[in-house]
Amino acid sequence: MSEAVLARTDSQPAERRTFAIISHPDAGKTTLTEKLLYSAGAIHEAGEVRARGDRRRARSDWMAIEQQRGISVTSSVMTFEVGNILFNLLDTPGHQDFSEDTYRTLTAVDSAIMVIDAAKGIEAQTRKLFEVCRLRNIPIVTFVNKVDREGLSPFALLDEIAETLQLDVSPRNWPIGMGGLFHGLYDFAGERLLLADKSDGTAPGRIVPVGGMDDAQLDALLPADAVAHLREEGELARAAYPEFDLNAFLNGDLTPVFFGSALREFGVDQLLEGLGAFAPAPGPQPARSGPVAPSEPRVSGFIFKVQANMDPNHRDRIAFMRVCSGALKRGMKLTNPRLGKAISIQNPITFFARDRELAELARPGDIVGIPNHGTLRVGDTLSERGDIAFTGLPDFAPEILRRVRLDDPMKSKQMRKGLSDLAEEGVIRIFKPAIGSNWIVGVVGALQLDVLATRMEAEYGLKLGFEASPWEVARWISSEDEAEIKRLMATHRSSMAEDGDGEPVLMMRNEWEMGRFAQDWPKIRFASVRERS
Repeated sequence: MSEAVLARTDSQPAERRTFAIISHPDAGKTTLTEKLLYSAGAIHEAGEVRARGDRRRARSDWMAIEQQRGISVTSSVMTFEVGNILFNLLDTPGHQDFSEDTYRTLTAVDSAIMVIDAAKGIEAQTRKLFEVCRLRNIPIVTFVNKVDREGLSPFALLDEIAETLQLDVSPRNWPIGMGGLFHGLYDFAGERLLLADKSDGTAPGRIVPVGGMDDAQLDALLPADAVAHLREEGELARAAYPEFDLNAFLNGDLTPVFFGSALREFGVDQLLEGLGAFAPAPGPQPARSGPVAPSEPRVSGFIFKVQANMDPNHRDRIAFMRVCSGALKRGMKLTNPRLGKAISIQNPITFFARDRELAELARPGDIVGIPNHGTLRVGDTLSERGDIAFTGLPDFAPEILRRVRLDDPMKSKQMRKGLSDLAEEGVIRIFKPAIGSNWIVGVVGALQLDVLATRMEAEYGLKLGFEASPWEVARWISSEDEAEIKRLMATHRSSMAEDGDGEPVLMMRNEWEMGRFAQDWPKIRFASVRERS
């Protein structure tokens, strides 16, 4: 039996830390994920995002398209154990075209690592994802990556974080030079040097405990100018920035900052130690009847993601559930309020990217996969009580609408199945117009259309094309007055459609027309965001 299963079956269960990694594309998020797994001993050789051939592949990027393009297009889950702490790591897409998957994933975590490129500082997608974390009061640990390359000064980076994100910053270590003058890191918390090994330049060298920045060992181990620079900057940083305050961190007012290089493994161990020490254990989760505490003895959880075809040979569909309370045991029956019936959890699984194993027991904070055949959807609640409905999982209206063109019309049934499967994942939205037979797909960004076409061909054997649709805007409609809804649907049938859940949607040619329409129908709400129910 593996360590991950043992952690779920012993009498003194391991502490849980469930966290996501967020960043702008190319900041080094997936590389950091690999090195965290390597540092924890979960893998023996860290894969690089752009490894040559099949020699090494990033374990978190398991889809063919991710490996080919060197980007993450879907969230992946990895569980590993260090000491008496079991970490559930959720690696999220950085590209804004897949932000909806990231938003949903953030509903399932208790903390997040924000990765920032030392040369670029805070970028647009980083800020957007940070704001989502702030809305959910998710504490943030910051990792400033690529300090072994030329970049902004540490002070400029810290000040940008503080000013742009309105956060207090507390540096936990300090780079000794940057770029070509990089000599390693000074660990403020542990008063130790992490020296760069200049012999090959690819891995940390020695870790040397010191008695502070005035210790004479620094003069013996580092060039004189590097020591002088470290003492000047290090003392100024300690004086200029606040000491780490756990309560301020947990309240979302302060972020501990770790400098490092994921590629060269600098600062990764310290980041992992900080997560174990600072990151919160699983907390209460919002529900319609009030927050559900992890100490609640009855099992409950919610589905935040559905992934189709993780095993292409079996056409499987896995629902990812965050366990919120109780001890989930294999074989239990849990009620789904949406369906009004109990579901037997016969084969819950834990993940290491696409690798999986049976979970005999899962506790609050754990992420488990539930194999099913389309029964479970994103936003579903499962519980022993049956009267819980977790809240806070959003659906976003698409920004691009396209008609689907199928090269082989004899395969229309397969196309509907494939589109429905991928819509359940949240890769796309699908709409069936009230008039006409052409399906409409909606996406946040154009790259999603590439992913859709690639996956439909690889997983369903279908070649799809996309054509311009008459519409640019889609909005969910609702009203307290059911008669008004019926009147709208009857008088504007050519503009009406149903989404994949059967909910009514109004399609408009542009934002101006949508705004004018909303003025003409004041009793109806036109929503660009809705909560999953």
